[in-house]
Amino acid sequence: MASSELRNLTKKQKEKAVDDDDRISQLPDALLVQILSLLPVEDAVTSCVLSKRWRYLWTCIHSFIFRDRNYNKVENFISFVDHVLTHSTCSKIKKFQLYFHHTEWKLESKISQWLSFAVENKVEDVVLDSYPCDDDPSYELPLSMYTCSSLVTLYLSHWVFDERLTIAWNSLKSLTLHSTELEDDDVVMLLSSCPALETMELLFCEGCHRLEFTCSNLKSLTLISPSQPLFGGYDCLEIFAPYLQHLDISGELFDFKCRLVNVSSLVTANLTFNICCITDGWEEDDIEEDSCRDHHQDIRNLVLDYLEKLSHATELIIESWFAEVVFMLQLEGVMLPELRCKCLNLKLQCRDIPCQLEQSYFDEVDNINFPSWIPNTVFPNLKNVNIVGDEARCLKSGQKRAFVRFLNF
Repeated sequence: MASSELRNLTKKQKEKAVDDDDRISQLPDALLVQILSLLPVEDAVTSCVLSKRWRYLWTCIHSFIFRDRNYNKVENFISFVDHVLTHSTCSKIKKFQLYFHHTEWKLESKISQWLSFAVENKVEDVVLDSYPCDDDPSYELPLSMYTCSSLVTLYLSHWVFDERLTIAWNSLKSLTLHSTELEDDDVVMLLSSCPALETMELLFCEGCHRLEFTCSNLKSLTLISPSQPLFGGYDCLEIFAPYLQHLDISGELFDFKCRLVNVSSLVTANLTFNICCITDGWEEDDIEEDSCRDHHQDIRNLVLDYLEKLSHATELIIESWFAEVVFMLQLEGVMLPELRCKCLNLKLQCRDIPCQLEQSYFDEVDNINFPSWIPNTVFPNLKNVNIVGDEARCLKSGQKRAFVRFLNF
C-alpha cells in the first residue's frame, strides 16, 4: 500500500494495513525459528524487539555461532553467550560453533561449560576454531566432548586430546583437525572411535609419518601439509587407504614427500601441492649441479609412483609441475603406466625462470618429432582437459609449447 493511501486511513485501518503487509509474521512459529536459526545469533536475539509475537521466538533457535571478534571486551562476550544459552529452550542443537581469536582472553572454563550445554542438548555439528597464545599453543578438549554420541560433524583447530580418556563418537561422519599434533597411534585410535566416519581432513597437522585407514566407511581424505619442511620430522608420509575413493593433497612443500602405499579404490585425486626445484630462492652458482639433478630425480621417482598408484582414478587434478615432470619423463623415453583417467584438470603454477636442468628439456621441444614419441597409451580414456590459471602469464614460451604438445593427444 502506498504511503499517501496509508495517511488517509483511520488508526485502526492503518494497524490492519501494516499487519497485512507483515506477511512474515503470519508464518508458523516453527518456520520463523528456522529462519532465525540461519541468522547470526546477535541478529536473532535482536528480533525480540519487533513485536510481542517475536519476543521469545529466538529462544527456540537450534543453531548457535559465536565469534569473539564481534566484541571488544571479554566480559561482554561471555555475558552474551551466557545470556543466550541460559534462555535457550532448544532440546536438540543442530549447530554449535565457537570462534575465539583473542589470544589474551582466557576462556577455557567457560568453553567447557558452554560445550557441556551443547552436549546435553544432543548437538550434531560442532566447530571450535581458536588461536591460542604462543606460550600455550593449544587447548585441551573438554571432558564432555569425549562421549558426545550425537556428533555428526566436528571441526577442531588448535586442540589436543587427553590420551587417558576414551573417545566414543559413534555417529560422527566428518572430522576435521587443524594444527593438531598426532602420532600414528592417535590416528588409529581416532578411527576406531569413529566407526561411521566417512570424511577426514588433516590440515597443517604434525607428528605422524604413516596414515593407515583400513575402515571401509572412510571414503574421503584431505591433507594439507604443515608449513615445516618435514611432516612430523620424517621426510616421507605414507598413506595406506585401500577403500579410499577421494584424495586431496595440497600445501607448500619442499623436502616433504607423500608416498601412496595403497589407494587402489581411488576415483578422484587432487594433487595440488607445490614441489619446487632445489635452486628456487638461491643463486644457481651456489647450488651444485649434482644436487639439482638428484633432487629432480627424486621428484621423477615420486611422480612415477603416483602415476602407478593412481592408475584406477577417473579424475585427476594436478599442478603444472606434475605435468612438467611427465613431459620430461616422456622426453627420456621412460615407460609410463596406462591411466583410466577420463577428466584431467591442470592448475597452472606461476613460477620464476626454470632452473638450467628444466630449461634444457624445454629447449628440446622444437627439435622433437612429437607424433613419434607422445604415448597416447598413457591417457587412452581421456575425454576432458580443463586448464585453470593464466596460461600466458604463467608459462614461458618453451614451457607453453611443451604443454601444448603434452595435451595434444
